[in-house]
Amino acid sequence: MSRRNPFDDIDRLFDRLNRQFEEASQMFEGEQGGPFGGFAVDVEETDEEFVVTVDLPGFEKEDVDVRVQDQTLAISAEHTEESEAEGEEEGQYIRRERSSRSFSRRLNLPEPIDEDDVAATMKNGVLTVTLGKREESGGHTIEVQ
Repeated sequence: MSRRNPFDDIDRLFDRLNRQFEEASQMFEGEQGGPFGGFAVDVEETDEEFVVTVDLPGFEKEDVDVRVQDQTLAISAEHTEESEAEGEEEGQYIRRERSSRSFSRRLNLPEPIDEDDVAATMKNGVLTVTLGKREESGGHTIEVQ
C-alpha cells in the first residue's frame, strides 16, 4: 500500500488558489482591460506643452472635473444613470435600475505647468487636456563682492 504524499495536497491547494485569484483579477479588470475597469490615459510631450488624452466612454463633459496644481493633473469623472420600467406608478416600483460609474486619476508631470495655459475638451467620450509648460526663469546672477 502506497502512502499519500502531503505535498501533492499542498500543490493542488496552491493550483486552486491561483485559479481563483486569476478569475477574481479578470472580474475586477472589467471590459476596459485596466485594473478595476480603468480607462486608457496617454501623455504626450512637446517642447511647449503636455497633451493628456483619456478615453472616458459613456461620460459627458458635465461629468468630468479637471484640476491642476504645481506639476500634478487630477482628473475625476462620475456618472449615474437611472432606468425606470414603463407604466411605473409613483411609489410602486415594478423595476428600477441605477448604475454609477466613477473614474479618478492623478498624473505627476515632469515639469511645472503654467496654470493659466490649460485647456480641456471632451468629444465623443475622449477627454483632451493641453497643459502649457511654465517657462523657468533662469534666475538672476548675483555678483559676489
